[in-house]
Amino acid sequence: MEVFTTFALAAKAKACQPSIYKMAKYLGGIKKYGENTPIPLSLVLKVCGLRDAIWALQITIQPVDKEARLFAADCAEHVLPLFETLYPNDNRPRLAITAARQYANGEITLEQLMVASVDAWAARNTAWDADGDSTWAARGSAEAAWVATWVDDEATAEGVAWVAREAAGDAAEAAEVEWQTERFKYYFC
Repeated sequence: MEVFTTFALAAKAKACQPSIYKMAKYLGGIKKYGENTPIPLSLVLKVCGLRDAIWALQITIQPVDKEARLFAADCAEHVLPLFETLYPNDNRPRLAITAARQYANGEITLEQLMVASVDAWAARNTAWDADGDSTWAARGSAEAAWVATWVDDEATAEGVAWVAREAAGDAAEAAEVEWQTERFKYYFC
């Protein structure tokens, strides 16, 4: 499914001016391209990068709530092994990711999602209470699962992607960005 935004939507949402300028320059100017002419997110991804493309999920022409939630769950699940390696008997983050997908698909209620969110937050706190460098990734992984249960779908996708990159750490961030880019294309391009 190709997803679109516009310069008008970006301006209304107070998008980052350097990113708007970059896109406008690429398209020959806002007036020439058209303030309300659809811009595919695949082009936002190409010109402005993954972070701006994910941010643009909150200003799309068509609704993408379900896909944004599923993308967020995928990103959280991708870094979940960082938590499960240190806490193999703690399934709260995995259950939160499952609940995020179920909510996106209309299989559970908001109240059930909130229960999973509280549990994921508790798992995140478990990891935060532990000491050591290896727990940093586990903390981020559990936090990504918790963020996947947020109610605001578009902000959820942005938040989970950011936390997942942080959990991956400096050494693995480039690989995580590449993986997230491919998942983004799967859902939105």
